[in-house]
Amino acid sequence: MAKILCTICARGGSKGVKNKNIKEINGKPLIAYTIEQAKKSGLFEHIVISTDSDDIANISKKYGAEVFFKRDEKMASDTAGKLEVIRDAFIKSEEYYGSQFDYLIDLDATAPLRSVDDIINSFKQFIKNNNDNLITAMSSRRSPYFNLVEVDSNSKVYLSKILDNSIVRRQDAPKSYDMNASIYIWKREVILNEKGLFLENTGLYVMPEERSIDIDTELDYKFVEFLMRESNVKK
Repeated sequence: MAKILCTICARGGSKGVKNKNIKEINGKPLIAYTIEQAKKSGLFEHIVISTDSDDIANISKKYGAEVFFKRDEKMASDTAGKLEVIRDAFIKSEEYYGSQFDYLIDLDATAPLRSVDDIINSFKQFIKNNNDNLITAMSSRRSPYFNLVEVDSNSKVYLSKILDNSIVRRQDAPKSYDMNASIYIWKREVILNEKGLFLENTGLYVMPEERSIDIDTELDYKFVEFLMRESNVKK
């Protein structure tokens, strides 16, 4: 039986939406949705929170997650990399529980619209394809080959990616995806030893747009709250 650790990383110093990880949305703190999804999936031996905030820690415990360490200040700054924070939580968890985990699944607290099936099915796909790690995404609204542009230092506007043959319809462009920051999966040796996210054997699990919104701004927050109410998400 595979041993799977779930991490949920939530720092207190969010800027786009103040205290967003514990801000109430449709009657519950935001982080509660992710904790409950993790529990309902039935995949995990432990659901561990990495946070620098006592408020986040206390609310997370209330909803059934485990908080046995407080994130170091250097891991809670604006410049701390997400992968570094997740690896830190994984290492601390193995030390704390005195056990090695075969896999790590990180769930982002700011992506509450994912379904429990997304967690289960992304892991099934990961195992089936024998990936080293896996990310989730949705089909992109803007294509870098057709209508995503950049501006260089001379104020010249150009397409982000140029094809050998020009296209006149977005539908003819190569398929592209937007990462939705919802689910990340790693094999143990990969999370411990690899420094990057995109590897030779990285898997991609595609989710629909309506389950792919990552809350980063007040507008995102309002939109997610609206969608929750429309779909009658239970409190």
